[in-house]
Amino acid sequence: MNSDLNLADIRAFTVIAKQGSFTQAAEVLGCSRSHLSKQLSQLERFLGVSLITRTTRAQRLTEQGQQFFEQCQAALETIDGAVASTVDNARHLQGQININCVGGVIGEEIVTALVNDFIALYPDISVNLDFSSQRVDLVVDEFDLVFRMGELEDSGIVARKLMSIENMTMASPQYLERRGYPDHPKALKDHLCITGSIDHWLFEQESNPNNKVEVAIKGGFRCKNGRAMKASALAGNGIVRLPKLYCPQELASGELVSVFEEWRVADTPFYLLYHKDRFQPARLKAFVSFATQHFMEYV
Repeated sequence: MNSDLNLADIRAFTVIAKQGSFTQAAEVLGCSRSHLSKQLSQLERFLGVSLITRTTRAQRLTEQGQQFFEQCQAALETIDGAVASTVDNARHLQGQININCVGGVIGEEIVTALVNDFIALYPDISVNLDFSSQRVDLVVDEFDLVFRMGELEDSGIVARKLMSIENMTMASPQYLERRGYPDHPKALKDHLCITGSIDHWLFEQESNPNNKVEVAIKGGFRCKNGRAMKASALAGNGIVRLPKLYCPQELASGELVSVFEEWRVADTPFYLLYHKDRFQPARLKAFVSFATQHFMEYV
């Protein structure tokens, strides 16, 4: 590599490209916009091409800039992996792990307990735990690991299945005494249902899983928070569909009861995700192994 080419300038360019603005890139790197602009100008002058087209309102990568970004991104990941590997071999586990996770009972109780047990075992590892139900990009959002529910489509990630979450359709006895017990999922059209963002519920018959029924549901309470949905069901405001692990005490006490015996909701898979092609330092491998063992009690 030519001695006039600074690796820091290349790193600065890749951060600008990923963040989409000089202001956000400067915040990530902890420097001024003018310093970043100087680094980019040095890099463009060395290469003899324009990498980013800048206007007063927006910026975008040029064709050469996009190609250079993709190649540099891969090269920098290789360099970072080599550094991390050398560090891992030279000392005990340490560093930071950035994790994204769904919220609610699963994230705020189960995964949080897992993380606390992990950092107690490895005190030199710090964990940054972010709760969000939105889909994230492991590369763009710079997360090392992601806990996610539901089926997955991204072929660029490794999905380690941790457990299957059993779902249940339930209600308070008071609601069912007042409105009656539905004898079939289709009868839900005459009931109030508590839901998040889903307007249709899919059921399968216990004795014949190939027999499926999808019904449109309606109700007076809609919320994407599982605890709030459970509270609404306990208040007698309707029928709710939730993971069974959200309400073990309420089911045991009879405050909530199962609505259907012959019809069930499919289980939801729960995964731990990480990037397929990115180097995994030892601290990540340790966490993945620890999480896998932790969730065995729920299998």
